[in-house]
Amino acid sequence: MGVAAWIVQTLLAVAMLGAGGTKLTRNRKDLVSGNMAWAEDFSDNSVKLIGAVEVLGAIGLVLPWALGVLPVLTPIAGAALAAVLLGAVVVHVRRKEWAGIVPPLVLAAMGVFVAVVRFVDLAA
Repeated sequence: MGVAAWIVQTLLAVAMLGAGGTKLTRNRKDLVSGNMAWAEDFSDNSVKLIGAVEVLGAIGLVLPWALGVLPVLTPIAGAALAAVLLGAVVVHVRRKEWAGIVPPLVLAAMGVFVAVVRFVDLAA
Protein backbone atom coordinates (compact mmCIF):
# COMPACT_ATOMS: atom_id res chain seq x y z
CA MET A 1 0.00 0.00 0.00
CA GLY A 2 3.02 2.27 0.44
CA VAL A 3 3.59 2.72 -3.30
CA ALA A 4 -0.10 3.44 -3.93
CA ALA A 5 -0.11 5.99 -1.11
CA TRP A 6 2.96 7.72 -2.55
CA ILE A 7 1.37 7.87 -5.99
CA VAL A 8 -1.87 9.34 -4.62
CA GLN A 9 0.01 11.74 -2.34
CA THR A 10 2.11 12.99 -5.23
CA LEU A 11 -0.82 13.39 -7.63
CA LEU A 12 -2.88 15.21 -5.02
CA ALA A 13 0.07 17.40 -4.06
CA VAL A 14 0.70 18.39 -7.69
CA ALA A 15 -3.00 19.19 -8.21
CA MET A 16 -3.19 21.27 -5.02
CA LEU A 17 0.09 23.03 -5.73
CA GLY A 18 -1.17 24.00 -9.17
CA ALA A 19 -4.61 25.09 -7.99
CA GLY A 20 -3.30 26.93 -4.94
CA GLY A 21 -0.45 28.53 -6.84
CA THR A 22 -2.91 29.84 -9.43
CA LYS A 23 -5.08 31.39 -6.72
CA LEU A 24 -2.04 32.99 -5.11
CA THR A 25 -0.48 34.41 -8.27
CA ARG A 26 -3.51 35.58 -10.27
CA ASN A 27 -5.94 38.27 -9.24
CA ARG A 28 -9.54 37.35 -8.52
CA LYS A 29 -10.92 39.04 -11.64
CA ASP A 30 -8.65 36.92 -13.84
CA LEU A 31 -9.77 33.78 -12.00
CA VAL A 32 -13.45 34.71 -12.47
CA SER A 33 -12.99 35.39 -16.19
CA GLY A 34 -11.09 32.12 -16.49
CA ASN A 35 -12.41 28.80 -15.26
CA MET A 36 -13.00 29.79 -11.62
CA ALA A 37 -16.28 31.71 -11.75
CA TRP A 38 -16.94 30.74 -8.12
CA ALA A 39 -14.29 33.28 -7.07
CA GLU A 40 -16.77 36.11 -7.66
CA ASP A 41 -18.59 34.95 -4.51
CA PHE A 42 -15.47 35.47 -2.36
CA SER A 43 -13.25 38.39 -1.42
CA ASP A 44 -9.72 38.76 -2.76
CA ASN A 45 -8.30 37.81 0.62
CA SER A 46 -10.50 34.73 0.88
CA VAL A 47 -9.34 33.45 -2.51
CA LYS A 48 -5.70 34.05 -1.52
CA LEU A 49 -6.29 32.24 1.78
CA ILE A 50 -7.80 29.24 -0.02
CA GLY A 51 -4.77 29.21 -2.32
CA ALA A 52 -2.36 29.36 0.62
CA VAL A 53 -4.16 26.50 2.38
CA GLU A 54 -3.95 24.40 -0.80
CA VAL A 55 -0.22 25.07 -1.23
CA LEU A 56 0.53 24.34 2.44
CA GLY A 57 -1.58 21.18 2.21
CA ALA A 58 0.40 20.06 -0.85
CA ILE A 59 3.65 20.55 1.03
CA GLY A 60 2.24 18.72 4.05
CA LEU A 61 1.26 15.74 1.92
CA VAL A 62 4.82 15.05 0.87
CA LEU A 63 7.58 16.61 2.97
CA PRO A 64 6.83 15.35 6.49
CA TRP A 65 6.49 11.73 5.34
CA ALA A 66 9.47 11.91 2.98
CA LEU A 67 11.76 13.49 5.57
CA GLY A 68 10.47 11.52 8.55
CA VAL A 69 9.98 14.78 10.46
CA LEU A 70 6.58 14.91 12.14
CA PRO A 71 5.11 12.35 9.72
CA VAL A 72 1.72 12.70 11.45
CA LEU A 73 1.35 15.95 9.48
CA THR A 74 0.92 13.99 6.23
CA PRO A 75 -2.39 12.28 7.11
CA ILE A 76 -3.55 15.50 8.78
CA ALA A 77 -2.81 17.36 5.54
CA GLY A 78 -4.77 14.73 3.59
CA ALA A 79 -7.78 15.08 5.88
CA ALA A 80 -7.59 18.88 5.87
CA LEU A 81 -7.41 19.04 2.08
CA ALA A 82 -10.37 16.65 1.86
CA ALA A 83 -12.34 19.07 4.05
CA VAL A 84 -11.37 22.06 1.88
CA LEU A 85 -12.31 20.14 -1.27
CA LEU A 86 -15.67 19.12 0.16
CA GLY A 87 -16.22 22.82 0.81
CA ALA A 88 -15.53 23.39 -2.88
CA VAL A 89 -18.20 20.81 -3.71
CA VAL A 90 -20.70 22.71 -1.56
CA VAL A 91 -19.84 25.97 -3.36
CA HIS A 92 -20.34 24.35 -6.77
CA VAL A 93 -23.66 22.80 -5.70
CA ARG A 94 -24.93 26.16 -4.41
CA ARG A 95 -23.94 27.78 -7.70
CA LYS A 96 -25.51 24.90 -9.67
CA GLU A 97 -22.16 24.28 -11.39
CA TRP A 98 -22.74 20.57 -11.81
CA ALA A 99 -19.66 19.95 -13.94
CA GLY A 100 -17.53 21.50 -11.20
CA ILE A 101 -18.50 18.91 -8.62
CA VAL A 102 -16.59 15.87 -9.87
CA PRO A 103 -12.97 17.12 -9.72
CA PRO A 104 -13.06 18.24 -6.07
CA LEU A 105 -14.95 15.06 -5.13
CA VAL A 106 -12.23 12.91 -6.69
CA LEU A 107 -9.48 14.97 -5.06
CA ALA A 108 -11.29 14.81 -1.70
CA ALA A 109 -11.44 11.02 -1.99
CA MET A 110 -7.71 11.02 -2.66
CA GLY A 111 -7.16 13.12 0.48
CA VAL A 112 -9.24 10.69 2.56
CA PHE A 113 -7.27 7.77 1.10
CA VAL A 114 -3.97 9.39 2.08
CA ALA A 115 -5.25 10.21 5.56
CA VAL A 116 -6.52 6.69 6.23
CA VAL A 117 -3.51 4.85 4.80
CA ARG A 118 -0.94 7.06 6.50
CA PHE A 119 -2.74 7.00 9.87
CA VAL A 120 -2.76 3.19 9.62
CA ASP A 121 0.94 3.25 8.72
CA LEU A 122 1.66 5.38 11.79
CA ALA A 123 -0.29 3.02 14.04
CA ALA A 124 1.59 -0.06 12.74
